[in-house]
Formats: sequence, structure tokens, C-alpha cells
Amino acid sequence: MVNEKKASNPMREIKVAKLTLNISVGESGDRLQKAAKVLEQLTGQVPVYGKARYTVRTFSIRRNEKISCSVTVRGEKAIQLLEAGLKVKEYELVRKNFSETGNFGFGINEHIDLGIKYDPSTGIYGMDFYVCLERPGFRVARRRSRQNRVGVQHRVTKDDSIKWFQTKFEGVVLNKAFKG
Repeated sequence: MVNEKKASNPMREIKVAKLTLNISVGESGDRLQKAAKVLEQLTGQVPVYGKARYTVRTFSIRRNEKISCSVTVRGEKAIQLLEAGLKVKEYELVRKNFSETGNFGFGINEHIDLGIKYDPSTGIYGMDFYVCLERPGFRVARRRSRQNRVGVQHRVTKDDSIKWFQTKFEGVVLNKAFKG
């Protein structure tokens, strides 16, 4: 796919731009506060709350009601948390977990699998991990002055991210449609 000269270029190395952890509780109040406490305990950062886009009477949620909380982690801490999350999944992901833009995500059912001690007053929460991958030089798309597009050859593709996952974590990517 990519010749040896291009592969050895340090600008083509893929790295984790950020890891987003999300706990969607589906209701505001005490359970959401406890979920936020779990995220804060895990990352050491204050979580941001997500609001409902519109009212759904069957789920008894109102528009603009806080129903989820999330944290964005970068750097070394992101890689440590990703490693812990993948250990829970036994380094197995489905091909469907990877997006066309080279990012991937997965979910875990119990946060206590990450090494946090179980607290009966808090309960157990599942959470989503979403990893954004990038190459050096992606800042050109985000900077304020002289902003430009990232070239087609430099973008991270689905195959690139799968290959990165398999080499970095010795992970297994399954081809089946759904893993329950």
C-alpha cells in the first residue's frame, strides 16, 4: 500500500490525538452526578454534561435536560486509559468499530473492570471509549491563520487505523457484524 520510503517518514507516524470517555445515563439527577464522579475518579478531570436534544416522553426526558457526561483525555493519560479499556475487551474489536476517517470506538459494560474499587453507593456504570487518531501536521486543518486541508495521502484511513491497532496493541480485528 505505502512504499518503504514513505513508511519510514516520521511525519506519517499515527498517534492518539484524544480519547473521549462518555457515560450516557439517560436521566438527570443523582445517577448522573454519580456517573460524573466515576469519570472524575478515573481521569482526574471535571466532566462536561451533555443535554437532550429534544423531549422523548416514553423515556421521560425533556429537551435541554442533562442526560450524559463525558471527558476528553489527551497525551500519556489517554494511552493508559485506552490500554485499560482494551484489556477489558481482551484486545478484540470488530471491524465495524472503526470509522472511515480512521477513528475507532468501543464500549464496556462495567467501569469496575478498569480497576476502580466497587462502591455500593455509586453503583455500576458502562461507558463508551472513542479514540481519535491523527498524524503530525493535522494542526493545519485547525489553526486560526493560514488554515488549509489535510491532503488525501496524509489522512488516516480505516485500514491505517486497523493496522495501527494491530501493531501497537497486538489487537485482533474480527470481521463479524456484531459482537455482543
